[in-house]
Amino acid sequence: MRFPRVIGAIDCTHIPITAALVAGIGRLLVKDSVLLLCDMQEKFRSNIVHFTNIVSNAARLLQACRTLGIPPILTEQYPRGLGPTVPELGASDLTAHSKTQFSMLITEVEKELKGLGGPKKAILCGIEAQACIACTTYDLLERGMEVHIVADAVSSRSQTDRLFALSRLKQSGAYLTTTEAVLLQLVQDAKHPDFKEIQKLLAHPSPDTGLLSFFSSL
Repeated sequence: MRFPRVIGAIDCTHIPITAALVAGIGRLLVKDSVLLLCDMQEKFRSNIVHFTNIVSNAARLLQACRTLGIPPILTEQYPRGLGPTVPELGASDLTAHSKTQFSMLITEVEKELKGLGGPKKAILCGIEAQACIACTTYDLLERGMEVHIVADAVSSRSQTDRLFALSRLKQSGAYLTTTEAVLLQLVQDAKHPDFKEIQKLLAHPSPDTGLLSFFSSL
C-alpha cells in the first residue's frame, strides 16, 4: 500500500518537485556564475603552503572560465607592499582591484558584480583561507550568493589555519570542491560544445596541495 506524504494536514503526494525544493544542493552552472581570484601575489610566493600548485589550479580554472564564458574578477591585497599578481596565473589582461580590507567585496568589485547582472554562484580561489577567503565567503553568503570554495586552489601560510578555515566555512554554508570537480560540473556532458577544450585541462590530475592529510577532519 502506498501512503501519502503528509506535512501537518497537507497531502504532499502530488506536489511536483520544483527548483525551490532542490535549492541548496550546490549544483554549478555556467549561467549566473563568476570566478573570484583572490590575492595570488608575488610576496606570498615563499610563504604560502603549496603556492605553486595552488596557482596552477587557479590558472586552470581561469582558462576553463574563459572557454565557457564565465567572467573572472581579480583582486590584490595592498599591491604596493605585497607585489602584483604572479604571471603564471595568466591574468595579465584582467583589471586587478587593489584593496586593503580582507573581503574581496570592495566598491569596485561590487560594481563589477552589478554590471554582470548579479551572479548567483561564486567560484572562489586564492589566499589566505582564514583571512581574505573567509571574509569574502561570509560577505557573499550574507548577500544570498552560493559560494563554491575550490579547496585545492586555496591555501594559507599554515596548514592548520587552512584546515580550520575550510572546516569553518563549510559550517557556514559554503561548498568545498576541487578544480577538476568544478570543470566537470560546468560542462556536465561529453557532448558539450566546449568539452574537448575542458578535457585538455584535465589531461593531468591536479597537483597535490596536501588536502588528503586532513581530509577526515573536514
